[in-house]
Amino acid sequence: MFGLLRENIRIAFDSIKSQLLRTIITVLIIAFGIMSLVGILGLIGALQGSLTENFADLGANTFSITRYDFSVQNRRERRKVNPPIAYRQVKEFVEEYTYPSAQTAIAFTGTASAEVKFENEKTDPEVQVLGVNENYMSNSGLKLDDGRDFTPSDISNNARSCIIGSDFKKNIFKNDKPVGQTISIRGNKFKVIGILEEKGSTFGSRTDLRVFIPIQTARTIFTQPNINYELSIKVADAQYMDTAQDEAILSFRNVRGLAPIEKDNFGMERSDDLLEDIKENTAALNAGAWVISILTIFGSCIALLNIMLVSVTERTREIGVRKALGAKRSTIAYQFLFESVIVGQLGGLIGIILGLGIALLISSLLNFGFFIPWNAVLIAVIITFCVAVLSGLFPAIKAARLNPVESLRYE
Repeated sequence: MFGLLRENIRIAFDSIKSQLLRTIITVLIIAFGIMSLVGILGLIGALQGSLTENFADLGANTFSITRYDFSVQNRRERRKVNPPIAYRQVKEFVEEYTYPSAQTAIAFTGTASAEVKFENEKTDPEVQVLGVNENYMSNSGLKLDDGRDFTPSDISNNARSCIIGSDFKKNIFKNDKPVGQTISIRGNKFKVIGILEEKGSTFGSRTDLRVFIPIQTARTIFTQPNINYELSIKVADAQYMDTAQDEAILSFRNVRGLAPIEKDNFGMERSDDLLEDIKENTAALNAGAWVISILTIFGSCIALLNIMLVSVTERTREIGVRKALGAKRSTIAYQFLFESVIVGQLGGLIGIILGLGIALLISSLLNFGFFIPWNAVLIAVIITFCVAVLSGLFPAIKAARLNPVESLRYE
């Protein structure tokens, strides 16, 4: 049995070599279909993984009160711009909101175009400076690579200390250890007490080029009108999220001075809602990838069926000789079926390699973390096998049913 199997595989490879050009074209058609499937799914997986990593650190027990209220109307996301959240309001909210085990972080963006200096070195004027309180790092899911976080004493005493992003290590510090050094922002001196873990950039936003300073200190430096403050609340246990959020809404409505019949003039965002939005958006991209791939693979199925039918016609005399020498119908059928499967798997293998290569290249250019989409690879292998079997089945049956006498007469 194994000898017959080995012989059929050898004959299949000989046949493939004899019609090399047609085989290459068919293999490439299959490869392009699989490449589009694996490449797009791999890229979507890298995109989703990058976005999920950025938001997942927030945890499932964090929500934010923001100036902007997002809603979906007619399948379009709309953003309502509400009045800025003033410092007086965030301070009043912190005093009024007393939900058990909840901690509130306050922050505002002082500038996104600061220049940071250290001795004779300086950055480009593109550094984002944020004023934060002692809970901001914890609520945002940020971690330190070195140094320490702000303490309540740092915030209350308006300490001239700061926490910087990882990019500063190579931008201005180079061979010096950042922690303990003094930097200058708009002529104000700050001692570096911590450095953030590297996060990378997302959609052009350089998250590693940020500086955090105590919020009261930041308010004395950045005094532009209508500064918008941000609030984020972290609950100890995710099961209390709904009640904590309801109480936060009630407290902030009181802070805003809203009457019972008035609508909220602020937005509320939950970290798990952001993750769900990411999944919904990438699901649409996944569906598009499947449509494109199925259309291409359908074309490759037709191409493979065509080449196998031509192969049966061209080898009619060979089939007659083999039948005359005692070959069974099943032997003839398996010969052509093996040939179809080999061509299909070659196309699938090349498509998987090309798809992974393209997804890796684009992910690297966009600074996305890449991982091999094993589900897409497994699906690609199954699809190519099914395509090969379906495309080779009819030609194999046709070859097996040929009359040996008429086949020997075929010219």
